Amino acid sequence: MNDLLAFEKSLYKKGISLIAGTDEVGRGPLVGPVVAAAVILPKNYKMTGINDSKKLSETKREEYYDIIMKDAISVGIGIVHAETIDEINILEASRLAMKISVDNLKVKPEYLLIDGNKGIETDIPSQTIIKGDAKSISIAAASIIAKVTRDSMMYELDEKHPEYGFNQHKGYPTKKHVENIVKFGLLDCYRFTFKPINVLIKKGGPFEGKIRNKNFKKL
Repeated sequence: MNDLLAFEKSLYKKGISLIAGTDEVGRGPLVGPVVAAAVILPKNYKMTGINDSKKLSETKREEYYDIIMKDAISVGIGIVHAETIDEINILEASRLAMKISVDNLKVKPEYLLIDGNKGIETDIPSQTIIKGDAKSISIAAASIIAKVTRDSMMYELDEKHPEYGFNQHKGYPTKKHVENIVKFGLLDCYRFTFKPINVLIKKGGPFEGKIRNKNFKKL
């Protein structure tokens, strides 16, 4: 079993205690934003059962969310919407969301632990960790905050447009979701450059309102 404090402990030994973990969720969905969180936990913070948000039940995530929000030294959220995702691509949007989340911390960290293998633009010393949400408690906490935040946005969207079933699939390209897109058309919060959506646009499928960018090029 991984010691989720291993990366943090190595930094504590160097005299670094204000460590922020950052992670994003929402790369795969066809609709809505990519959301990132940055979390600074107290030194040597422990929480039994905390892990990568994808491995936790929704009930557990929400339980941990409340605890982390109460215990954390600082939490920052970064949101990059579909229009920007279409403009700069999902990888760059994910990096931007993490940067925004770090910038939104009320306490500036001394060091960043970043999930994945791509860094972000920052003057703060940092380290990328592949699958960091399963290796660092700071990143795991950030993944939970980001996931619960994005899911709540999908529930809000579901209240406005229940016919799409956003409360079930959270925007991911399930068979039923794609069928509903074909049936009800595109909302302006869809990611028009993502393949299933772009295919629908090429076919001249229906959508609500006008495509955001009048000069939008079909890929």
